[in-house]
Parts: sequence; C-alpha cells; structure tokens
Amino acid sequence: MTFTGKIVWITGASSGIGEALAVAFAAQGAHIILSGRRTDALQRVANGLETDNFLLPFETTDYDVLPEKVDAARNWKGKVDILVNNAGISQRSLALDTHPDVHHKIINVDLLAPIWLTQLLLPHMVAAGGGHIVGISSVAGRIGVPLRTAYCAAKHGLIGYMDALRAETEKLHNIKVTNILPGSIRTNVSRNALTKNGASRGKSDSVIDNGMEPAECAEQILEAVANNVPEAIIAQGPEMTLAKLRQSDPEQCFSIASDMGAQIAAKYEAGDDD
Repeated sequence: MTFTGKIVWITGASSGIGEALAVAFAAQGAHIILSGRRTDALQRVANGLETDNFLLPFETTDYDVLPEKVDAARNWKGKVDILVNNAGISQRSLALDTHPDVHHKIINVDLLAPIWLTQLLLPHMVAAGGGHIVGISSVAGRIGVPLRTAYCAAKHGLIGYMDALRAETEKLHNIKVTNILPGSIRTNVSRNALTKNGASRGKSDSVIDNGMEPAECAEQILEAVANNVPEAIIAQGPEMTLAKLRQSDPEQCFSIASDMGAQIAAKYEAGDDD
C-alpha cells in the first residue's frame, strides 16, 4: 500500500503514538484528520504536518456527537480510507483497591468508544468499497499485566472485537483490520494513568521512560498497515517475549507473569509504585 493521497483519521492525535502516527503518515503523503480533546494540542501537531489536515476535536465517549463527527470526517474529502483508534487511558492500581468507576471509565474510553466510532464509520467504508481499521491495543491486550486489570480487560476486548470484525469484513467488503500491540513507548501514558480512585497518577515510571521512541513505534505501525498485517506486536525485551509466550507456551507465560505480579504488587503495597 502507498499512503499518498489516503485519508487517515487518527484519534488521540495530540501527543504520543497518535502524534507520531500523524507525522509519519503525512510524511508519506496522506491527508490527516486529527482528533482529540484539546484543540490547542491538535493545532500544534497540525502545524508540523507536511500535508492537508483537518482538526476534528471531540471527546470519544460523547456518543451523542459521534455521528456528526463521522459525517464531518467523511465530508472533508469524501471518504475515510484508514481509521486509527488510538485514544485511550491506562491504569496504575491494584484490583483489590480499585473503585468500580475506574473500571467503568477505562473500559468506556479504551473499548466501547473505539467500537462505536468504528461501527458508525463502517457502513461508509462498505459503500466506498473498502478501507482499513487499526486498533491500538497493547501487549496488555495479550497478557495480564499487574496494576492494569481494567486496562487489560479493555485492551483484550478491543482485540476480540477487531478479530471478529476482520473475519466479517476482510473478504466480503475489502475492509482490512490491523491490531497493534505496543509495549512500553516513551509517552505520557503512565502520567495520565488512573489510580485507584480515578485520579491521574501524575508521574511516569522507569519502564515507560526507557521505552521505545514514539516515532519508531509509528514507523512499525505504518509498515504493518502497508502490508495488511492482522496483528503486530511492537515491543522489546521481556514484553515481546511474554507476548509471544502467551500464544506458544501459555503455561510458562502465566508462571512468569505470576512471579512478576507478586513482586510488583508487593512493591506497590509498600509504597513503591515506580
């Protein structure tokens, strides 16, 4: 696939992976629809792009406005070729301590919102003769990661939805579906993560700070989309190992994760949440 002239709609485009994707797609000639909550941050990203772009700010869980946002995206240049469901929020809290509202919010943002946006755009892609849906899940969508029970639930669910959607649409409607499973990427995901009571964590952690650069992650995502890869794990070291073990040797994966989880939970309970 060449991205020249393609219309790419990216949610969560104001920073991190979303911003890096906007830059990478634009560098290959795509026209970019930038969505997120903060217009000023989206404008900053737009100012650095090399191709036409369209700011379309909204809150992904504001379901009442989504139909008009889909119409606005479609009407900009007549269609949307690629939808990247990237907007999301993470978690840093033990299941024992976490308020139900935290689970509700994370699942709403990370699972239900991308499902509904996809559902609304899907008929238009069918009418256009095809398209590509990209779901930014996580390594936590394949393995159970400590301190992220709600996040894991949402990201596992997103993979399930996307896999089923692919089975329905790929051959019948020429709609491709790619799951992206990033590991630790150097973004603000940890700072913005929800704690047990729903407050933002407000600080990063060493795993994220030592993670992959967003630009490198974006390049790997573009390669996966260009080659219509159904699922791409974009991770390094133990994260890549565990994600692959989940499929090749689940028992070993569970054993390693349990040992790791016990250590992390004990540190967290002792007040060390790095």
